[in-house]
Amino acid sequence: MTQTTLNVVVLAAGQGKRMYSKLPKVLHRLAGKPLLGHVLDTARQLGPRQLVVVFGHGGEQVRAEFADAADLAWAHQAQQLGTGHALAQALPQLQGGTTLMLYGDVPLTRLETLQRLLDASQGGKLGILTDLLDDATGYGRIVRNAAGDVQAIVEQKDCTPEQAAIREMNTGILALPTERLAGWLAELKNDNAQGEYYATDLIALAVRDGVPVATVQPAHHWEAEGINNKLQLAALERIHQGEVARALLTAGVGLADPARIDVRGTLAHGQDVLIDVNCVFEGRVVLGNDVRIGANCVLKNVTVGDGAVIHPFSHLEDAEVGPGGLIGPYARLRPGARLGDGVHIGNFVEVKQSTIGDGSKVNHLSYVGDTTMGSGVNVGAGTITANYDGVNKFRTVIEDGVRIGSNNVLVAPVTIGAEATTAAGSVISRNAPAGKLTVARAKQVTIDGWQRPVKIQK
Repeated sequence: MTQTTLNVVVLAAGQGKRMYSKLPKVLHRLAGKPLLGHVLDTARQLGPRQLVVVFGHGGEQVRAEFADAADLAWAHQAQQLGTGHALAQALPQLQGGTTLMLYGDVPLTRLETLQRLLDASQGGKLGILTDLLDDATGYGRIVRNAAGDVQAIVEQKDCTPEQAAIREMNTGILALPTERLAGWLAELKNDNAQGEYYATDLIALAVRDGVPVATVQPAHHWEAEGINNKLQLAALERIHQGEVARALLTAGVGLADPARIDVRGTLAHGQDVLIDVNCVFEGRVVLGNDVRIGANCVLKNVTVGDGAVIHPFSHLEDAEVGPGGLIGPYARLRPGARLGDGVHIGNFVEVKQSTIGDGSKVNHLSYVGDTTMGSGVNVGAGTITANYDGVNKFRTVIEDGVRIGSNNVLVAPVTIGAEATTAAGSVISRNAPAGKLTVARAKQVTIDGWQRPVKIQK
């Protein structure tokens, strides 16, 4: 959807003192993404001609977080003197049409709601996103005349008792005729309880100048909720995750408990996917058809092929699991793990920067790092690839059909030839020839007459 005459201004200059954090408020994360990131992602879907972020407190951190966003323009609010003052800082970068004012700490406003607000403000109107609350304490009130027309917004601290009883509140999200802004902003005054320049005072100026004021309300109260402390952040996190869970269920994903899943990125999926409780999905995760994810798993930037099973308590990051794979329980796939079809990675096995061919198995208590493993390999329990000499990493090559005995140490760089077998307890530090048994362990010796030490009495 494109608005060729739309500007979006996002106010993101606040400190967020009640967060009790060195981090600027808009950089606190919801579903793994900065609050400001949620707002910007939604704004981009409106197709604005200009997208301006007004920054202030912790501005360098904020700009650094979004340094790769080439579509952003920035406006500095050196002193936080109110929303009207913040909007004025962006004014030089605004051109015609409509200017939509959003907030960097209001992350869950839906695209559909903003589009309805923009539609209502067409033709040079001023649009306000309002909401009806049973208790509007703390919010600016929408004051209407007897005909129901909006006359002004009065902030909580400036309300008369009659105004304080009004249930319709101002969310702060406004759609403004850009050509009027320069004149209106120049007229704002700070003679109020906060001593600030309120953007909400623009409504009274619009009424004075005969500009029609339209209102739109969101489908859900939480769309307009801002975050000022960790309690509010936690509450919106659960709301967001609930919406994600609802969408997954609607799309056919089986969730053991919709209240116990966290998606901190994107989760793509096929049919007949089942996800047990307390699973976390970060970055981009893709699950094929008939995938099962056991309880208490963490998947980050992972692709899982059709029919694979991730057993409980497994941790996968920047990895690929082929179709029919069996992972865990208690397995760890670190970055660079690439598993072929039908690979088994068992309990307490760690794989890093390794490719493992179709049908290979590493089932117990092993470490496979910097390894190229062929198909049909079986790695015995307690095996490790010794890939690091304290300075450099070296690669292990295990060819097709190899059998690695239990409790082996493969000292890289080393190659185990196709169909070779290594004996249990071996330390393999030289290439093992294909098709042969290689034994590399000390000769067993029994010492006659040896006495077990006893504790010396003091």
